[in-house]
Order: sequence, then structure tokens, then C-alpha cells
Amino acid sequence: MPEPIEPPEDAADLEALLDPHERQGVLDGRIVVEDWAGGIAQTNATVPQVRFGRRWFKTLWLVPITVVLLLVSIAVAQQLRQYSWMQDFIARYPGSVGSYAPEIASGLPSWLRWQHFFNILFMMFIIRAGLQILADHPRLYLDAGCTPGREWLRLRGEVPRDRRDERDLETVWTAKDDSVALPRWLGLPGFRHSIGLARWWHFSFDLLWIVNGAVFVVLLFTSGQWQRIVPQSFDVVPNAVSAAVQYASLVFPANEGFLKYNGLQIIAYFVTVFIAAPLAFVTGLLQAPSIAAKFGLGRGILNRQVARTVHFAVLSWMVFFIFIHTVMVFTTGLVGNLNHITLGTDTDSYWALAIYLVAMALVVALWLWASPFTIRHPRIVQRAGRFLIGWVKGMMEWWDPKATYSEKDISPYFWPNGDPPDSAEYRRLRDGGWKDFELRIEGLVERPIAIGWDELLAMPKKEQITQHYCIQGWSGVAKWGGVAMADLLALAGPTPEAKWVVFYSFAEGPETPGTGRYYDCHRIESMDHELTILAYEMNGELLNEAHGAPLRVRNEVELGFKQVKWVEAIELVSSFEHLGAGQGGYNEDQEFFGYRMPI
Repeated sequence: MPEPIEPPEDAADLEALLDPHERQGVLDGRIVVEDWAGGIAQTNATVPQVRFGRRWFKTLWLVPITVVLLLVSIAVAQQLRQYSWMQDFIARYPGSVGSYAPEIASGLPSWLRWQHFFNILFMMFIIRAGLQILADHPRLYLDAGCTPGREWLRLRGEVPRDRRDERDLETVWTAKDDSVALPRWLGLPGFRHSIGLARWWHFSFDLLWIVNGAVFVVLLFTSGQWQRIVPQSFDVVPNAVSAAVQYASLVFPANEGFLKYNGLQIIAYFVTVFIAAPLAFVTGLLQAPSIAAKFGLGRGILNRQVARTVHFAVLSWMVFFIFIHTVMVFTTGLVGNLNHITLGTDTDSYWALAIYLVAMALVVALWLWASPFTIRHPRIVQRAGRFLIGWVKGMMEWWDPKATYSEKDISPYFWPNGDPPDSAEYRRLRDGGWKDFELRIEGLVERPIAIGWDELLAMPKKEQITQHYCIQGWSGVAKWGGVAMADLLALAGPTPEAKWVVFYSFAEGPETPGTGRYYDCHRIESMDHELTILAYEMNGELLNEAHGAPLRVRNEVELGFKQVKWVEAIELVSSFEHLGAGQGGYNEDQEFFGYRMPI
């Protein structure tokens, strides 16, 4: 057992290793995009490409293909309407006749109209921030390992083949290198590797959208309005086919939406409300390490990358639905439709148009405001997001991660990330095979200790095969070997005041030079978990530099950036408010991440 020590006089004060600059107020801290994330170049996303077999195709081809398909559909539908059997079919099923839904003469109640507005407002932020999140790992896969070349959709070219060797630290292509920027009018906030801020927007409005949706469903079924969008007989199918033929022929069916949606409309609404929206919620949760590690979703059809793919498909459906919905409002009687939507009456008042224009002006203004505000006041975005959803993340941290996997599940490729240390001391210890390395554990402990490398290796070894969930979106399964954090802390004896465990890295943070060491804080309760270890092995070999030698954290309930690499020392504290900028970690301080990251 290591002997208690008094830190030597020349030992670095751990807290002095962090950002020494004066703290900024909540209204300060404007982002200089050119300096952001260590001055990372603003490489723009390309037009999305989709892979079929081994060939990649730009989605721009969808434009001429869609035009051709529309022209063919119009020609076919118009020709079909020349046949008597089709005319008889349309006469029998004109689109909105049948037992699939009753007419509702009471109109659209005020709660429904307001929720319709809030839904589009919230969706605007969700979609924009969601695209920004995708841009941080601009590839979608179906396999859990995220092996370069196996993605089916990408927003940039392939990972350079000559930069995939993790042993070549000078050239290796990291996950951060792979991120791309979006135009600020589209992405939120729009610049490269801004996922911390994008997630606050996305998750905050997710919560508002879910609450709005839950209230909507409750009121829908308690008021009888559910009959508008839930088919009640199979008559809906021939009526939907008839409506589709009529729309395609450019001779639209009668617009009777105030009383009863036609078959095609009711199916579209049903799919959106009762299939797409729940899928968005479920596939969002499936990407959380706390949930995946609880239920063993690191493999199989419910793995994180399948969830990302389905989540993106739902986003695409929502954008498509909003576009078609808007087009139909404009082309099937604008003023009358706006009276239904804004006033809830079957009238032709131009007040409805005025209300619509005001509402859309507000949406556009918020659209244009969001990115500049985020750049000017990122700390407000962080704190507002923490206020709205911090409690949800706190609850999810109490999930018990149990999932481990087999050797066959180990990913063939594990994305490297972060800038390895370059200090003389780190190089000296590395070149000496870590024989002179000592892990310091101090702070609120009864016995400050320094554990030598050989002593660490002699302690009881824990091995586990678990999945790593990066905040950027990629994931990978690896076999980790190391020392249980519970065993390490037992040697030092945490005092009752200790609430947080701070891991200090040898590496400097990747932001502007002089912003201090990389560090992160974990709840002390997480350290007692059987899967929380300080790893020195990965896939049966000692950690290499790219993946965190000599030591890295494994806390399976949290996202990857909290799994500190190149660990030099550990400190126990009662609060992290005095560390760095007081947000709980380097990325929390500098890139506005959250300190609770179970999702």
C-alpha cells in the first residue's frame, strides 16, 4: 500500500495549473470565431453525399430527379383521370368521404392554434441546432463502431487514408479535425466545433417541445379533436390514394380541412404526431451513454449509430412535412386556410393574414437573432440551458450502467481525439516507460498519497469491455484494463466534505494558449461504481499516446470528453466553483459544455 506523503515543495499546485485569467461575467465572453477551439479553420460542410455500394452521390442530384418525378407524376395522374374507372374511383372516394373520420364543426380551439405556433417555433431551434450537432461528426453509420469508410451519409470527403494511423501523432486525423462549419443562417450557432452551445439550444427546446407535445396529446384526446388526425376505418386508404391522384393531376380535391381532413392529410398528420414525434424522442434517448450502458445497446439494431440515422430521418421527415404543409396552405386557399389556423373559424377575414405575417416576422426575427446572440453571450446560453435541463441530466446520472460486451464487439477503429501533452516532463516520463510516474491523490482526503507506476500495476486489475460515447456523435467499443477508482480513493480516504473528484491531465487545453490544463470533475458517488476505473490498458495493450497514456478515466455513465486522458493527478473537492472558470471542467469553462453529461 502506498504510504501517505506530504507533497514535495516543488510539486505543482494543481489548481494553479488551470486557467489563470480573471473570470468573465455572465454577460462577458464574446466568442471570437477565428480563435475558437484553438483557432480551428472554419472548414465548411459540403453538400451531403449518400453512398450506394461503393459509390458516393451528391444529394444535389435529388433536385433534377425530383423535378423529373414530379413531371412524370403529373403526366401519369392526368392520364389516369381520363379513364372512366379512375373517374368512378374518385367519385366514390373523393378524398374526404367515408367513415374513417367524422366531421368536427366546432373548428380549431385556441389551445390547438397556440400549440401549432409554439410547435413550429420550437422546431426551428431544434432543427437548426440538430444540424449543428450533426456537423460535429458529419457522418452517419449503421454499425456501432464508426469505422471510416462505412458511413452511408457524409457532409465532407472521406477520412484521409494516410492520416488514420493513431501512432503518428503529428498527422493522425482526429474527430475534431473531422468536424465542419455550417452557414450561421442555417446551423446554430453555425461555426465549427460549437457542439456544446448547439446542444444547449437543442436539448432546451427539445424539453419545451416535449412538454408542448404532451399537453397537446392530452387535450387532443380529452376534447375529441383526436378524431381529426386518427383514422377510424380503412376507408382512409382509398381516400388517400384518390387525394394523391388529384393533387398530382393539379386538380386538387375540395378543401374541407376545417371540418375533416382528406385521407392523405389525416395519414400525414397521424404519422407525424404518433410515429415521427415519438421516434424523435426515443432515438434521442438511445444516444445517451447512461441509457445505452444500462440496457446494453452498444451493439445490435438499437445501437447509437442506428439511433442517429433514424433521428436524422425523423428530422428530414419533419422538414419535408413543414415544407409540404406550407405549400398546401398557400396553394389551396391561403386566406381561408389562415382563418382556420389563426382564428379557428371558417371565414375569409384578412385579419388572419395579418396575424400570420406578424407571427412569421417573429419567427424570422428569432431565426436571425439566435446565432449572433449565442456568439455574443455564450455563457447566458450555457446557464439558461443548465437551468432548463440540468435537472434532467442530474436524474440520468443516477442510472446504473451495467452493460459490458464481448471481444467480438470491440470496434476495429477507435477515433482519436484531443491534443497529446507536449511538456518536457511528460516526454521524460514517457521515454522512461513511466517508471518515474507517480499519481498524486490529494485535496479533501485523510491521507494524501502518491502512487508509483509499478504500484499501480500491482494493484488488483479490473477489465471491462464497454462502449465510449463521444459528445460529437461517434462511438466505439474497447476493452479497458486498470484500477478501480473505489480502490484508489480508499487508499487516500475521502473526507465527508468531498463531493467532486477532479482529474488533471498532463495536456494543455486545446483553446487559446495560456488557458491552462485540461481537467474535469466527476461526482464522487460515481467513483464507487464497479465500472468506474482509471485505465492503463486498451484492448490488451498499454495505452498509447493518442488514447491517453499513462492513464485515462472510464466512467461509463458520462460522455467521452469527461473521460480525461493523460491523467497526472486527482484532487477531491467540495465544490468546483473555484476551479478554472467554475463550470466543472476545461470544456465546460472554455467551450460551454455541461458538467453533467449522461446524454
